[in-house]
Amino acid sequence: MADEIVPAEGPSYRPPRIRSRSLADYAPEPFDSEKIPPTLVSEVRRFLRVANQIEAESPRVAYICRFHAFEKAHNLDPKSSGRGVRQFKTALLQRLEQDEKITKFLRKEKSDARELRSFYKTKNMKAGEVSSVLHEVLKAVVSGAGPEFVAAIDIDEKIGSYAPYNILPIDPGSGQQSIMHLPEIEAAVSAVLNVRGLPIAKDSQEMGVSRDILEWLQCWFGFQKGNVANQREHLILLLANIHGRLSPKPTSMLKLDDRAVHELMLKIFENYRKWCKFLGRRSNILLPSVKQEIQQYKLLYIALYLLIWGEAANLRLMPECLCYIFHMMAYDLYGVLSGAIDLNTGEKAIPAYGGEHESFLSNVVTPIYKVIYEEAKNSKNGNADHSTWRNYDDLNEFFWSVDCFKIGWPMRLDNDFFYTPPHFSSQNTAEEMPTTFSTQKWVGKTNFVEIRSFWHLFRSFDRMWTFLVLALQVMIIMAWHDLETPLELLDPSIFEDILSIFVTNAVLRLMQVTLDIAFTWKARHTLGFYQKLRFALKFCICGIWTITLPTAYSTSQRNSVCSTKLSQSNLYLFCLSPYMIVVAIYLISNVLGMTLFFFPAVITYIEISNWRICKFLSWWAQPRLYVGRGMQEGQVSLLKYTIFWSILLFSKFLFSYHFEIKPLVQPTKQIMKVSVNNYDWHELFPKAKSNAGAILAVWTPVLLVYFMDTQIWYSIFCTIFGGVYGIVHHLGEIRTMGMVRSRFHLLPSRFNAFFVPHSSQSQKEDKGSFRKFLQNKIFKDLKLVKADIPRFSFVWNQIVTSFRSEDLISNRDMDLMIMPLSSNLTSQSIRWPLFLLTSKFSTAVNMTKEFVGEYEQLHWKINKDRYMVSAIKECYNSLKTIFKFLLVGDLEKRVLETIFDEIESSLKTSRLLVDFQMNELPVLHDKFIHLVELLFNNKPDDREKVVIILQDIVDILTKDMMVNCSRILDMINCSENDVSDGNIFLQDHPPELFASNFPMCAICFPLPDNGALKEQVKRIYLLLTVKEKAMDIPTNLEARRRISFFATSLFMDMPCAPKVRNMLSFSAMTPYYLEEIKFSHEELHSSQDGASILSYMQRIYPDEWENFLERLGPNVSDEEIRYWASFRGQTLSRTGSVRTESNSLNLMCIISVCFAKTLANMLFYFYTKLVRGMMYYRKALKLQAFLDRADDQDIYKRHTTFDGEQNKRTNQQSLSTQLGALADLKFTYVVSCQNFGTQKSRGDPHAQDIIDLMMRYSSLRVAYIEEKEDILADKAQKIYSSVLVKADNNLDQEIYRIKLPGPPIIGEGKPENQNHAIIFTRGEALQTIDMNQDNYLEEAYKIRNVLQEFLRRRGKHPPTIVGLREHIFTGSVSSLAGFMSYQETSFVTIGQRFLANPLRVRFHYGHPDLFDRLFHLTRGGVSKASKTINLSEDVFAGFNSTLRRGYITYKEYMQVGKGRDVGLNQISKFEAKVANGNSEQSLSRDIYRLGRRFDFFRMLSCYFTTVGFYFNSLISIFGLYVFLYGQLYLVLSGLEKALITEARVRNVKSLETALASQSFLQLGLLTGLPMVVELGLEKGIRVALSDFILMQLQLASIFFTFSLGTKAHFFGRTILHGGAKYRPTGRKFVVFHASFSENYQLYSRSHFVKGFELICLLTVYNLFRKSYQSTMAYFMITYSSWFMAGTWLFTPFLFNPSGFAWRKIVEDWMDWNKWMKNQGGIGIKPNKCWESWWNAEYSHLKHSGWTSSIMEILISLRFFIYQYGLVYHLDISQDNKTILVYVLSWFVIVVVFSLVKLVDVGRSQLSAKHHLFFRLFKMLLFLSVISCIIILSTINQLSFMDLFVCCLAFIPTGWGLLLISHVFRSKLEYSGLWNIIQVVAYAYDYAMGCLLFAPIAALAWMPVISAIQTRVLFNQAFNRQLHIMPILAGKSKHR
Repeated sequence: MADEIVPAEGPSYRPPRIRSRSLADYAPEPFDSEKIPPTLVSEVRRFLRVANQIEAESPRVAYICRFHAFEKAHNLDPKSSGRGVRQFKTALLQRLEQDEKITKFLRKEKSDARELRSFYKTKNMKAGEVSSVLHEVLKAVVSGAGPEFVAAIDIDEKIGSYAPYNILPIDPGSGQQSIMHLPEIEAAVSAVLNVRGLPIAKDSQEMGVSRDILEWLQCWFGFQKGNVANQREHLILLLANIHGRLSPKPTSMLKLDDRAVHELMLKIFENYRKWCKFLGRRSNILLPSVKQEIQQYKLLYIALYLLIWGEAANLRLMPECLCYIFHMMAYDLYGVLSGAIDLNTGEKAIPAYGGEHESFLSNVVTPIYKVIYEEAKNSKNGNADHSTWRNYDDLNEFFWSVDCFKIGWPMRLDNDFFYTPPHFSSQNTAEEMPTTFSTQKWVGKTNFVEIRSFWHLFRSFDRMWTFLVLALQVMIIMAWHDLETPLELLDPSIFEDILSIFVTNAVLRLMQVTLDIAFTWKARHTLGFYQKLRFALKFCICGIWTITLPTAYSTSQRNSVCSTKLSQSNLYLFCLSPYMIVVAIYLISNVLGMTLFFFPAVITYIEISNWRICKFLSWWAQPRLYVGRGMQEGQVSLLKYTIFWSILLFSKFLFSYHFEIKPLVQPTKQIMKVSVNNYDWHELFPKAKSNAGAILAVWTPVLLVYFMDTQIWYSIFCTIFGGVYGIVHHLGEIRTMGMVRSRFHLLPSRFNAFFVPHSSQSQKEDKGSFRKFLQNKIFKDLKLVKADIPRFSFVWNQIVTSFRSEDLISNRDMDLMIMPLSSNLTSQSIRWPLFLLTSKFSTAVNMTKEFVGEYEQLHWKINKDRYMVSAIKECYNSLKTIFKFLLVGDLEKRVLETIFDEIESSLKTSRLLVDFQMNELPVLHDKFIHLVELLFNNKPDDREKVVIILQDIVDILTKDMMVNCSRILDMINCSENDVSDGNIFLQDHPPELFASNFPMCAICFPLPDNGALKEQVKRIYLLLTVKEKAMDIPTNLEARRRISFFATSLFMDMPCAPKVRNMLSFSAMTPYYLEEIKFSHEELHSSQDGASILSYMQRIYPDEWENFLERLGPNVSDEEIRYWASFRGQTLSRTGSVRTESNSLNLMCIISVCFAKTLANMLFYFYTKLVRGMMYYRKALKLQAFLDRADDQDIYKRHTTFDGEQNKRTNQQSLSTQLGALADLKFTYVVSCQNFGTQKSRGDPHAQDIIDLMMRYSSLRVAYIEEKEDILADKAQKIYSSVLVKADNNLDQEIYRIKLPGPPIIGEGKPENQNHAIIFTRGEALQTIDMNQDNYLEEAYKIRNVLQEFLRRRGKHPPTIVGLREHIFTGSVSSLAGFMSYQETSFVTIGQRFLANPLRVRFHYGHPDLFDRLFHLTRGGVSKASKTINLSEDVFAGFNSTLRRGYITYKEYMQVGKGRDVGLNQISKFEAKVANGNSEQSLSRDIYRLGRRFDFFRMLSCYFTTVGFYFNSLISIFGLYVFLYGQLYLVLSGLEKALITEARVRNVKSLETALASQSFLQLGLLTGLPMVVELGLEKGIRVALSDFILMQLQLASIFFTFSLGTKAHFFGRTILHGGAKYRPTGRKFVVFHASFSENYQLYSRSHFVKGFELICLLTVYNLFRKSYQSTMAYFMITYSSWFMAGTWLFTPFLFNPSGFAWRKIVEDWMDWNKWMKNQGGIGIKPNKCWESWWNAEYSHLKHSGWTSSIMEILISLRFFIYQYGLVYHLDISQDNKTILVYVLSWFVIVVVFSLVKLVDVGRSQLSAKHHLFFRLFKMLLFLSVISCIIILSTINQLSFMDLFVCCLAFIPTGWGLLLISHVFRSKLEYSGLWNIIQVVAYAYDYAMGCLLFAPIAALAWMPVISAIQTRVLFNQAFNRQLHIMPILAGKSKHR
């Protein structure tokens, strides 16, 4: 092998086939190094990559590397049993056979070993992957070659240790990297490498001493190599950043300061120390007494925790489980460090789990992971009842009890914790079935059980419901007694009635305790004795009070000791009854709580203290849990939200009393007096007193409104207070470019105040000065200081340049917006951007010409406009500078200098208007413009024109303007006499001024090629020629918006930025699944209907396309076009904010029905632009780091070359590299591409796109989950790993690989994806960014300020989450997108602003938020991942942070872009997902604990801003149904008619009219209030009102009403039956036409059925009220109900593009019939046939519990009311009111079902073979039915109205039976009835579809309807004069 390397015989060996081939023809192709079997990737790929890389230099060495790769592959899998291994080895062997002979002849040395050694010597100068691979191959080659080659190996042994690095290259050769020379890095590395004095593990003695403390821990505890490498870098960066930020600075930056280690230790072990304190255990962090060793011990403990966390996989979501593991391992660690003796063995103590390979993973992580995995299996993908399996919270909360220590260490796997109930299926084999009895039992749920019930809302917020019920009772008592003044409450009888609320309170308390016991019953095995005792005592005490209070009250009522016949003077004398004494005793227990409410610090101390009395008090108040303690806010915050809620509740109760409760009391009294004996039906309760049914029908809707309308009051008050808060904090202060212009002069000062770091001393002085506070916070107008200009100008120009690089502005716009800096500028004036100065100079010229008066007045007038003064000064100074370059002749110089002297002399003496005539000033202005234009063009041919213009200028100045110009004329004339040209013929004609060429030229033209001079000429040219106003520049709307917001943010309250070196470090992380990245060449240029995607984009984005071509030139590469299109693809929905006035809105219209393939590929392309946006952070940090170290001269020098080339001088690091090192120290960006490994192995182009992005952005890191098969014991096993890669040589390079215990995606996908990648993030803060977001350079510049928020203490704690503002850029795609944009904008601004302050209940609602990374790293991560319950994973991060005493704030001075859904179907899916998530939140332990542990007013805030909003939406819908069914009862029973006729209760009519307004309109329309206020705040009142009116014209009320139905349906259904799931919308650009069948599938059960039900209710009510009620009264009562019914039925078609186009209607009808008639079956998707959809639509009922099934049946019974009431109103019933009529009506139902069964049997038996007979059979049945109807009409007076009423009666009954049958499906499915049920259901759906389709088809006949619809949907497109109709119409649908 040493001499020649040839393929040896092996299992896959084939003899080489020698082919005759010329060496000159040898042109090797790279062997595919990327498609390698997963089992071989980690060991083989690097050799193949290096072979491809060096093949051109040395084909033979490349051959040797491939041969070595083949040997490795064969050794790893000699039997080729792995997937794809045989094919890979075959292909590689064929390549080796092909190359062996040819490469042998190309060999330069005598043998392969010498060839390899020679080539290796040329490569080993630079450590890297090539040298490392060659080193390994060389060692293998020379192993049998002889001793002469051994030296070659020994010399370069260090090369072999090279490993790819992430940020810090710690391996040999790392000294070349700038980041390793940073003193804080050197200090941290030195501390981590310190292993002096540490005992050596036995296993590591052969390997030598560990390099650092992490490797030392690896030797003792068996951590993975990749984990050690990852956490080594992590720890070093944390220490370095904290060390560099210390103040005061340490004496030596090269030595790690103890303060840095101590600070990091406090942050990381804060949760661990609290856990130990809670469980009463001593911390195992034990430090030595020797001071010199303390730092090393602290670092060991920190490193141990990080290593545990880094390898814990899914256990990271269980923070207290990690605390337990660390607790045990820390004890082992101290035993090793202290040399303790094991009492059992008598030897030195060693860890329980030694340092074997992967010992920690296999022995610690895997057993617990298996429990998580098995429990997740029991969840049946989230469909099983929550009480039957343990989620992450249950498993983690097991470690909140001292019982967790029973697990022991080493862990006893027979502990009950590790037992999971077996889940058997048909796939289980006999071997897998348990055969022995196990003593283990399932632990069950821990502390809490998620049970599907609406009672959770009462249980969690019982104090609110109790308060509302008691307040209602008080108001009813007051209204019943008709009190007129509050003093009447003191009447003894009334006062005692008021005190009856305590009886109600006792009953409600008993209900609450009973619910607590019932809902916690399944967790009883994990409850401690004292928790059970508490429940028992609570129940007993509440039961006693529930008996005692009513008894005392009834006794007092019977035996009143207070005389009711007191004189008038003694009316209000206080009388003490026994009941009052009992109440006083009852209230004693609440006195302490009410007192402590005003002292939150005392409550906090009681809750977290371990004193017995404190533990007893907190135990009695709440169950003692690890979380939820000490969450109280400070007294100031408490006071603020208490005042807010006090005002709100006072307003609510005042309104409720006067407009809801009091108006019902008198009608109720009258109803109770009326006696009704005759009913229109068979009354089931004829002896009921006081017309209880009527009272119930009247009061129930009002009571529902009473409980719901607090949400409306909250919307109103939130709008008012949130708007005022925004005004106070300067939001919207600068809304337009005009406002930017007026305040631009203040921006440098504000910029320097916030963005230029100040010394700590000056900051302290400013903080302590009240004057400084007023100046900085209130009076923002600061004076401009010239020292502020350079840095602001530098950053401003970088922002403008970023606009240009994004093609938002043209080169001309950039020239007008650039703010120049030049050290050559002679004047001291500030050079403002030209867009501020345009037209200012010409205006000043005209003003001066027309001015009449003194110079002082003119001077004052001009000075009023600072930009006009600047324009004049700059123009004057620039002309002087240009003339210095232009004029060379002595005479010319003297003439111009004299003129300038005259001008300046006149200015000084204020005689300008005296010494100069200004009439010719415009002429002079025009001449200067012409001159500057010639100088700008700088063409040699224009020399004579320049001379003439200069002469004209001098003539105008001297002859027309200067009053005394004799001195200048004499100078000119005198010089002319002395000058001779030298030409004998022209001796008598000397040259004119400026025209001389001898002995030297008078002027230097063309001007010299001087960059600064060119820029100055260009600037003066633009200054004199550009006429646009400042508000018209830039022309791009998006650029304008961004500039306006940036300017606004400078006047808001933000912390001052520190230096980059002193700032907090942070990471950004994005979870990525399968979204598109960028267009491929084929997608971009593919053409359908005559146009490609690129051509469409060029039409839609004409200005950006022109800017793009202008930037890169016409010969732009295809790759750049792909990136441009992909960036635009991401902004397909942001056209409104990006487009200029002439641009189009509508890629939506273009893609809407245009071509299907384009639509499928246009997924928003967020990824590409998102990555670019996140990389702005790094660019901003480099820019800021440069400014931190630069003075003004440095800024001048690098003004235009900030990102210049690196300095390559020897031993000198370039500035750019140093700045990059600082940026890398502070920022990391990780994208968690979950499926990247799978995509790459499959050759998916997405993988290459990701690699291309990593190449484009070198700091981008990608984490992915690798799944591969390993052969263990001749059996393939799947191995999962978390892998981090970066780009290198156009390939992905693996940095870290950490093996996982199993598949990591166990719960919800997104949080699990985040969890796997979070270990690769760095820093002290973490920003979570979603795929639909964007970032901007000017916003990235504020990141230092935002991070400072984590160091600000404005309460008890610094923030743990900082929320950021979002700009919704999808508002202009369509009217729907606009509605969503406005709604979302109001939520992410005015809503979250108010939630954060003063309400203090903001959680985590989206993903621009910044997390305190170390806080959340030790507390479960940035989201929760349990299946189903954590569907809305992001908000649970906020819940978790708050429960663990975190503080969440929200800042609006920084924003990120965000895209929202733009099509109705997308929006509905998104809202369904959010409603599902909120319903699961209602069941969660987090909401329960927040509701129970917040103080009363903060609990109200939490309820109405989370689940309360959705529950109140449900109540508003439910209230409408209750109202209509109440009216149905009153009408059909005849009760309403009797009451009106007999008692003339006219109040009922007005009452019902008032009730009509309570419906959805209140909640639906008032959601628009925050939108209007926020728009008014940020855009102005006029714009806000116009936008709101336009929204109403675009049917916004219809959309919000429809959305209300979506929220209510999915919220209610999910709480009852579950079925919550992630509904992917893709946030695509999907405003295409949706087919009728698609809309029916999506909205049938959520909207259409309910809409038909409302119409049925309203129709029946209208039929039977006509005899006694006017039409107007009916309309006033029911108009809102009709509106809702119509909205629910037809909104999907109103907002469906081309929804009324006739051609689309025909296509939809055909598609609908095809979908209805297709046969279902296994594997048939719901969108393919009705049967599959019908089964899937009711699948949630399969997993319902018995209580939910009963509730579903009870709800379905409402449909039987129609039949019961209507059959007694049929003429055929002949006024018979007996129950027999109703019983006989069921005979009709039986007959109908029997006919259906007959037809179904006939079809199955006869339709195939006897089709004609079957048709005859159906005809006979039809004739029989007609005959029966005729007979009944003749004999029993059956009328046509009876037939109509029968339809109204029996159709709802049939539907109710269908719903009930689904509940019993498991019992009916295999019976003969199920076919009948399915046929009837089919008939119902087909009939509903036809009823919906008919009016749509009728409207489609009228073309004007389609035109109106298109105008409503795409109004902005019409405003921009786009031709929408040709695009929408006539395109084929390919979907």
